[in-house]
Amino acid sequence: MSGTATRASDALRPARDADLATILRWRNHPQVREVSLTRHEIGPAEHAAWWAGVRGDPDRRVLVHEHRGLPCGVVTFSGVASPDKALTWGFYLDVEGLDARRALMPAWLSLERAAIAYAFDVLGARTLGGETLATNRPVLALHRRFGFTIVRRYERDVDGTPHQLVWTELSRGT
Repeated sequence: MSGTATRASDALRPARDADLATILRWRNHPQVREVSLTRHEIGPAEHAAWWAGVRGDPDRRVLVHEHRGLPCGVVTFSGVASPDKALTWGFYLDVEGLDARRALMPAWLSLERAAIAYAFDVLGARTLGGETLATNRPVLALHRRFGFTIVRRYERDVDGTPHQLVWTELSRGT
């Protein structure tokens, strides 16, 4: 499976076993955990169990985003095998590395652009949706910028505490 490039050096590619330690480090960054629906620090055993479950699942994809030729983020898709092609997605970035390179915003924009293209052009999505904490205004603003609309708001427990979530969605041709 080839990646969908947004620029010559920006692409999505399937995650590999060799990426696992890096993906775990990015996912455990405090800023990523703070806006995630699972906030605890993930240990190696939990991470390995997740990878064992997801890597062979025909309904899910885990991709690494490369910006300017360097790995810098993860995009996940589920619903890939569903007949209605209503995909759910999520993502996170290498906050620390991108901040150090002063490339966080360009990489973030590139990731969103590449993920949308991949969902519709490679995976054949009819819709692409995801849930975001209502307090995560930067992500909601970015989704709005790329044409996502708010479909619903609801409450969900995050580590035992109720939080307001926002479901945003983008449809093919929107």
